[in-house]
Amino acid sequence: MNPNDHEPIRVLVADDHSVVRSGLAAFLSVRDDMELVGEAGDGEEAVRLCGETAPDVVLMDLVMPVMDGPHATAIIRKAYPHVQVIALSGYHDEARVQAALEAGAIGYLLKNVSAPALADAIAAAHHGRPTLAPEATEALVRAATNPHRADQELTPREQEILEMLASGLSNHEIAQKMGLSRSTVKFHVSNILSKLHVSSRTGAVAVSLQNHLAR
Repeated sequence: MNPNDHEPIRVLVADDHSVVRSGLAAFLSVRDDMELVGEAGDGEEAVRLCGETAPDVVLMDLVMPVMDGPHATAIIRKAYPHVQVIALSGYHDEARVQAALEAGAIGYLLKNVSAPALADAIAAAHHGRPTLAPEATEALVRAATNPHRADQELTPREQEILEMLASGLSNHEIAQKMGLSRSTVKFHVSNILSKLHVSSRTGAVAVSLQNHLAR
């Protein structure tokens, strides 16, 4: 068991609306398993605070001044790969959903999400598991080109790896489970993304679940 499993999940909130930040801060303050470590009013501040506060999960608004959410997410994921980002937006159009996931967000939730669902998503993100609002999943499916044809193109090995992706396993875990090298798994994952016409692991899982390509 990870020794950090019993420590509060450190959460950074990034939103340019103080009312939203206050609401999220209040939500986190009543939980023993989560801790608010910082609040940012724009993407640039979010990147800076990531380096100063070492969060586990960032709740990231997408439309902010100075630097928008997707740009900040991409920088954070590159500089601090162990920090997971959940996009928390009032919009669920295809362009915004894809931009967030392409930048490296592990989840996409709408701001009307319930407190229990948000808590579950934060915990899931901390353990490397994606969470998408149903509206975000539908947007990804609309953006995908002919996903049913992709099912016919997947090889048996790619199908097996897709099942593991849907279970939340990392490339390293998949490599160990299948007795493959990480580079081989990375190659297969790249092929899966290409065949499903998506640009992220989260997008692949969403499209595959929507079209019953994975359990």
